[in-house]
Amino acid sequence: MRADNSAYLTAAARQRHELTRAKAIRTLRELDRAGSPVTFEQVARAAGISRSWLYSQPDIRTQIQQLRDTSRRAPAPALPPSQRASDASLSQRLQAALHRTRQLEQENQQLRRQLAQVLGQLRTQGRLTV
Repeated sequence: MRADNSAYLTAAARQRHELTRAKAIRTLRELDRAGSPVTFEQVARAAGISRSWLYSQPDIRTQIQQLRDTSRRAPAPALPPSQRASDASLSQRLQAALHRTRQLEQENQQLRRQLAQVLGQLRTQGRLTV
């Protein structure tokens, strides 16, 4: 008759569960501290555990959802005044873009005219049939 090893199996499973919880919580805190996005995928990948396991832990799932929602609502940091474009700079860039657009439109019209002339010449020479 075999010995009953179920107590050892139960203890090993309990220990594995606790180690996995510790890894998940540690990773969750590290991601939050680093300012990284806290998502189920990020926590699972960084901790080396499955997302489905994270979803099955109500307390950890709640923490991830709260941190994820908090990071989504946080406004993006404003640029320092020295890095912001002035109204004059934006206006100048807009004028340059409009000027370049006009140049390209003129070039496009010229190329279309040239193409029409070449196609006309080829038709009259009988080299082009439609």
